[in-house]
Amino acid sequence: MKLVFATNNKHKLEEISAMVGDKIKILSLNDIDCHDDIPETADTFEGNALQKARYVKEKYGYDCFADDTGLQVVALNGEPGVYSARYAGEPANSERNIDKLLANLEGKTDRRASFITCIALISGGEEHLFYGEIEGSIIGERRGSSGFGYDSVFMPDGYDETFAQMGEEQKNKISHRAKAVKKLSEFLNTL
Repeated sequence: MKLVFATNNKHKLEEISAMVGDKIKILSLNDIDCHDDIPETADTFEGNALQKARYVKEKYGYDCFADDTGLQVVALNGEPGVYSARYAGEPANSERNIDKLLANLEGKTDRRASFITCIALISGGEEHLFYGEIEGSIIGERRGSSGFGYDSVFMPDGYDETFAQMGEEQKNKISHRAKAVKKLSEFLNTL
């Protein structure tokens, strides 16, 4: 089975390809010659994921899935949320996003946060949504060198390492994206 993953993020593509294994061939936007800047203008993770998947299906005709993922911090009223990738403005830059997050959390004692992923799948003319969430907290400084985005400052509950310290293999077993992809994979295996 072939499915397009509506992303240009090579880290996400590698993570998801590793998680679904050989039974499903994941094609990137580049593989289908899509170089469009797909809009993400919804105010929810579900809305953005559906918007991207529908765009690829309508313009290119492929069954596909798309995700929207974000970090929600309790003390910041859910920020950065759907704006996680561009929290510090354009152009999107993880280091600047982390700097802004840490600055906004300065002096705050409640550092609870959660990562949320919503995957929208369009297959056989039907739309399906799959969710994954992991709770943790934002630590005060960067730790670790693997991963991407906010991984170096996010420590999942029950662990004493950030996502960036634990490495891809461990992260891919417990992360928000892993949970959503597991649900996606289980569903695809029923088709």
